[in-house]
Amino acid sequence: MTIHVHEHCLRMARREDGTPWWAAFPEPTSTPVHIEPQTVLELLEQQESSRRFLLVDCRRTDCTGGTVSSSINLPAHSFYTTRKSLYALCKQARIQKVIFYCGSSAGRGPRCAAWMQDYIDEVGGDLQSQVMTGGIRGWVRRYGDRMMDGYDEKTWKQLLSEKSCT
Repeated sequence: MTIHVHEHCLRMARREDGTPWWAAFPEPTSTPVHIEPQTVLELLEQQESSRRFLLVDCRRTDCTGGTVSSSINLPAHSFYTTRKSLYALCKQARIQKVIFYCGSSAGRGPRCAAWMQDYIDEVGGDLQSQVMTGGIRGWVRRYGDRMMDGYDEKTWKQLLSEKSCT
Protein backbone atom coordinates (compact mmCIF):
# COMPACT_ATOMS: atom_id res chain seq x y z
CA MET A 1 0.00 0.00 0.00
CA THR A 2 1.37 3.42 -0.90
CA ILE A 3 0.38 6.40 1.20
CA HIS A 4 1.23 9.91 0.06
CA VAL A 5 2.83 11.99 2.81
CA HIS A 6 3.34 15.74 2.47
CA GLU A 7 6.97 16.83 2.78
CA HIS A 8 6.35 19.06 5.82
CA CYS A 9 4.57 16.17 7.55
CA LEU A 10 7.46 13.88 6.71
CA ARG A 11 9.90 16.28 8.39
CA MET A 12 7.79 16.23 11.58
CA ALA A 13 7.44 12.44 11.47
CA ARG A 14 11.12 11.55 11.34
CA ARG A 15 12.96 9.78 14.11
CA GLU A 16 16.32 10.99 15.39
CA ASP A 17 18.14 8.91 12.76
CA GLY A 18 16.17 10.63 9.98
CA THR A 19 13.88 7.72 9.07
CA PRO A 20 10.09 8.09 9.27
CA TRP A 21 8.45 6.66 12.41
CA TRP A 22 6.61 3.98 10.40
CA ALA A 23 9.86 2.57 8.95
CA ALA A 24 10.27 0.54 12.16
CA PHE A 25 7.17 -1.51 11.24
CA PRO A 26 6.19 -3.69 8.27
CA GLU A 27 4.60 -1.92 5.32
CA PRO A 28 0.86 -2.72 5.35
CA THR A 29 -0.43 -4.88 2.50
CA SER A 30 -4.14 -4.09 2.84
CA THR A 31 -5.82 -1.09 1.31
CA PRO A 32 -8.25 0.32 3.84
CA VAL A 33 -11.91 0.69 2.98
CA HIS A 34 -13.11 4.28 3.34
CA ILE A 35 -16.26 5.20 5.22
CA GLU A 36 -17.88 8.59 4.72
CA PRO A 37 -18.43 10.93 7.68
CA GLN A 38 -22.19 10.86 6.99
CA THR A 39 -22.20 7.09 7.55
CA VAL A 40 -20.18 7.50 10.76
CA LEU A 41 -22.69 10.12 11.94
CA GLU A 42 -25.54 7.69 11.25
CA LEU A 43 -23.72 5.00 13.25
CA LEU A 44 -23.21 7.41 16.14
CA GLU A 45 -26.90 8.31 16.15
CA GLN A 46 -27.88 4.67 16.77
CA GLN A 47 -28.87 3.64 20.27
CA GLU A 48 -25.74 2.98 22.32
CA SER A 49 -26.85 -0.56 23.09
CA SER A 50 -26.96 -1.44 19.39
CA ARG A 51 -23.59 0.07 18.45
CA ARG A 52 -21.07 -2.45 17.14
CA PHE A 53 -18.25 -0.15 16.07
CA LEU A 54 -15.25 1.57 17.60
CA LEU A 55 -13.78 4.92 16.56
CA VAL A 56 -9.99 5.26 16.87
CA ASP A 57 -8.29 8.66 16.71
CA CYS A 58 -4.68 8.06 15.58
CA ARG A 59 -3.39 11.56 16.30
CA ARG A 60 -0.59 12.00 18.80
CA THR A 61 0.80 15.44 19.68
CA ASP A 62 -1.74 17.10 17.38
CA CYS A 63 -4.71 15.54 19.21
CA THR A 64 -6.24 18.90 20.05
CA GLY A 65 -9.61 20.54 19.62
CA GLY A 66 -11.63 17.48 20.53
CA THR A 67 -12.49 14.10 19.06
CA VAL A 68 -15.45 12.56 17.31
CA SER A 69 -17.84 11.38 20.02
CA SER A 70 -16.89 8.10 21.75
CA SER A 71 -13.46 7.87 20.07
CA ILE A 72 -10.46 6.39 21.82
CA ASN A 73 -7.01 7.81 21.15
CA LEU A 74 -4.43 5.26 20.03
CA PRO A 75 -1.56 7.21 18.45
CA ALA A 76 -0.34 5.80 15.15
CA HIS A 77 3.27 5.87 16.33
CA SER A 78 2.58 3.08 18.82
CA PHE A 79 -0.42 1.40 17.19
CA TYR A 80 1.32 -1.46 15.37
CA THR A 81 2.37 -3.15 18.61
CA THR A 82 -1.11 -2.82 20.14
CA ARG A 83 -3.23 -4.06 17.21
CA LYS A 84 -3.44 -7.62 18.61
CA SER A 85 -4.77 -6.33 21.94
CA LEU A 86 -7.26 -4.07 20.18
CA TYR A 87 -8.46 -7.02 18.13
CA ALA A 88 -8.97 -9.13 21.27
CA LEU A 89 -10.86 -6.32 23.00
CA CYS A 90 -13.07 -5.79 19.94
CA LYS A 91 -13.88 -9.50 19.76
CA GLN A 92 -14.79 -9.58 23.47
CA ALA A 93 -17.03 -6.52 23.05
CA ARG A 94 -18.63 -7.92 19.86
CA ILE A 95 -17.40 -4.94 17.85
CA GLN A 96 -17.90 -5.51 14.12
CA LYS A 97 -16.13 -2.47 12.69
CA VAL A 98 -13.12 -0.37 13.73
CA ILE A 99 -13.04 3.07 12.14
CA PHE A 100 -9.73 4.95 12.18
CA TYR A 101 -9.06 8.62 11.53
CA CYS A 102 -6.32 11.17 12.00
CA GLY A 103 -6.04 14.84 11.00
CA SER A 104 -7.17 14.38 7.41
CA SER A 105 -7.02 10.58 7.05
CA ALA A 106 -4.30 10.80 4.46
CA GLY A 107 -1.46 9.09 6.35
CA ARG A 108 -1.74 7.78 9.88
CA GLY A 109 -5.42 6.77 9.77
CA PRO A 110 -5.11 4.73 6.57
CA ARG A 111 -1.82 3.17 7.74
CA CYS A 112 -3.35 2.04 11.07
CA ALA A 113 -6.52 0.80 9.36
CA ALA A 114 -4.38 -1.21 6.94
CA TRP A 115 -2.24 -2.68 9.74
CA MET A 116 -5.40 -3.65 11.57
CA GLN A 117 -6.91 -5.24 8.45
CA ASP A 118 -3.65 -7.11 7.83
CA TYR A 119 -3.90 -8.58 11.33
CA ILE A 120 -7.59 -9.43 10.91
CA ASP A 121 -6.77 -11.20 7.63
CA GLU A 122 -3.86 -13.03 9.29
CA VAL A 123 -6.05 -14.47 12.05
CA GLY A 124 -9.07 -15.05 9.82
CA GLY A 125 -11.33 -12.71 11.75
CA ASP A 126 -14.58 -11.15 10.62
CA LEU A 127 -13.94 -7.68 12.05
CA GLN A 128 -13.81 -4.83 9.50
CA SER A 129 -11.16 -2.11 9.57
CA GLN A 130 -12.02 1.17 7.87
CA VAL A 131 -10.78 4.75 7.64
CA MET A 132 -13.02 7.81 7.89
CA THR A 133 -12.68 9.95 4.77
CA GLY A 134 -11.38 13.45 5.51
CA GLY A 135 -10.35 12.70 9.08
CA ILE A 136 -11.20 14.96 11.99
CA ARG A 137 -10.68 18.08 9.89
CA GLY A 138 -13.25 16.87 7.38
CA TRP A 139 -15.64 16.06 10.21
CA VAL A 140 -15.33 19.52 11.77
CA ARG A 141 -15.64 21.27 8.38
CA ARG A 142 -18.85 19.38 7.75
CA TYR A 143 -20.44 19.12 11.20
CA GLY A 144 -18.69 21.65 13.47
CA ASP A 145 -19.19 20.60 17.09
CA ARG A 146 -21.90 18.04 16.30
CA MET A 147 -21.14 14.67 17.94
CA MET A 148 -17.78 15.92 19.25
CA ASP A 149 -16.23 15.35 22.67
CA GLY A 150 -14.10 18.20 23.99
CA TYR A 151 -14.77 20.49 21.02
CA ASP A 152 -12.78 23.72 21.23
CA GLU A 153 -13.95 26.35 18.73
CA LYS A 154 -10.82 28.53 19.07
CA THR A 155 -8.53 25.59 18.31
CA TRP A 156 -10.57 24.59 15.26
CA LYS A 157 -10.64 28.12 13.84
CA GLN A 158 -6.84 28.05 13.90
CA LEU A 159 -6.48 24.45 12.66
CA LEU A 160 -8.89 24.86 9.75
CA SER A 161 -7.04 27.96 8.56
CA GLU A 162 -3.80 25.94 8.27
CA LYS A 163 -2.95 23.69 5.35
CA SER A 164 -3.99 20.13 6.29
CA CYS A 165 -1.98 16.97 5.94
CA THR A 166 -2.15 13.80 8.04
